[in-house]
Amino acid sequence: MENYPKDIYTEPEPDVDTLANLGPLTGMAGIWTGTRGLDVNPKPDGPEKQAFIEHVELQPIDAQTNGPQLFYGLRYHTRIVKPDDVETFHDQVGYWLWEPATGNVLQTLSIPRGQTAMAVGHAAADAKTFRLQAVRGSLTNGIVSNPFLEHAFRTESYTITVTINPDGSWSYEQDTVLIIPGQAEPFHHTDRNTLRKIGEPTPNPTAQAAARKPGISRAR
Repeated sequence: MENYPKDIYTEPEPDVDTLANLGPLTGMAGIWTGTRGLDVNPKPDGPEKQAFIEHVELQPIDAQTNGPQLFYGLRYHTRIVKPDDVETFHDQVGYWLWEPATGNVLQTLSIPRGQTAMAVGHAAADAKTFRLQAVRGSLTNGIVSNPFLEHAFRTESYTITVTINPDGSWSYEQDTVLIIPGQAEPFHHTDRNTLRKIGEPTPNPTAQAAARKPGISRAR
């Protein structure tokens, strides 16, 4: 059981500058593109490999508290298309969150096909690789799907491994384990890509306010 404080109401005073407090997420802040993505998805005749192009924006948000719990994080939007196509192949929104006090890393995600999840992992502040997982049925790192997906493509688990590369890019590998009617074995729906920066992040609102008034404290 977690060693939670008895006082569950008193909030800390966070640093106003989220970009300075993202821990292992620091290298992910900004606007990115990846042109050599690979998706392996299920089809009636077997796995299908699909190349894709990805655009991701990860922008810092003001620090968030749950009583004494403190998160710094990034709000993200991912849009993916097939090469030479304009139709959206995959769209995803959510948050990457870092809890300095515990080393916990969270990814919340939602896709417009009726599915949402929260993956959880642990990393040192200077980690260059970290792994998060969501598991069907969990109340703390779970997966929720609409009735059809629960019937036809039941998601048992979702795992993402992120690597911050020496050249300033970052890469991910995802493994989504599906139970599909008529298939004897679970299907591993995998995705991977390497993202390269095309734009810098915009400082979070309280950091922008502090920059306009340099005499105020970094903490609020």
